[in-house]
Amino acid sequence: MMMNLFSTFDPCTGMLSMNWLASSIIMILMNYNYWINLNNYSNLILTIINYMKMELNSITEHKKSTLLFMSMGIFILINNMMGLLPYIFTSSSHLVFSISMALPMWLSFFFFGWINKTNLMFTHLVPMGTPSLLMPFMVLIETISNLIRPGSLAVRLTANMIAGHLLMSLLGNSCSILMTLLFMITFIMLMIFETAVSMIQSYVFMTLTTLYSSEI
Repeated sequence: MMMNLFSTFDPCTGMLSMNWLASSIIMILMNYNYWINLNNYSNLILTIINYMKMELNSITEHKKSTLLFMSMGIFILINNMMGLLPYIFTSSSHLVFSISMALPMWLSFFFFGWINKTNLMFTHLVPMGTPSLLMPFMVLIETISNLIRPGSLAVRLTANMIAGHLLMSLLGNSCSILMTLLFMITFIMLMIFETAVSMIQSYVFMTLTTLYSSEI
C-alpha cells in the first residue's frame, strides 16, 4: 500500500517519462497575448509582481537582484499550484527540484561573501555582545547554521508540499465513492489549505533566499 502510495511521487514512471516537463509546460501553453494585451490575467500577474517587489525592497539593499528572486518565487508558485491539478507531476515535492535552486544560490552568496567581503563574513560568525568565553561555541554554531541553510530551504519546501499530497492520496485511496461524496467538504477544505500552503511556501523560499543574500 505504501509502495503504491509513494509511487505516485516517482518522477520516472516509464521508459519515456516526461514528468519533469510539467515544470515548464505552463510556459509553453501560456498564450503570448497575455503578455501583450492588458487583461485580468496580466493584471493579476502585475499585481503579484508589484507586491513581491515591495516586499523584497523592504528586506534587502541589493535592489538589482530582486528580479532574480521574484522569478524564482513565481516559478516555484507555478509548480506548486500545478501540482494540485489531477494527473500533473508535482516537481516541488522532490529534493532534486528544491536543492537545485537552493544550493546554487547559497553557493554564489557564500563564495562571493568570503572572496570579496571576508571581514564582514567573519563578523557574522560572532554576534555583537557575545562573551569572550562563548565566542568559540558561537563560531561553531553559526558555521553549522550557515552550512545547513540550503538543506533546510530544500527540505522545508519538499516536506510541506509532499505532506498535503500524501494526506489527500491516503484519503482518496481509502474512501469509497459514497464516503467521498459525504466528505466532499473536507476534500474542498484540504484543497483550499493546499493552495494556501503552495503560495506560502513559494513566498517563504523567496524571502529566506533574499534574507540570506542581504547578510552579505
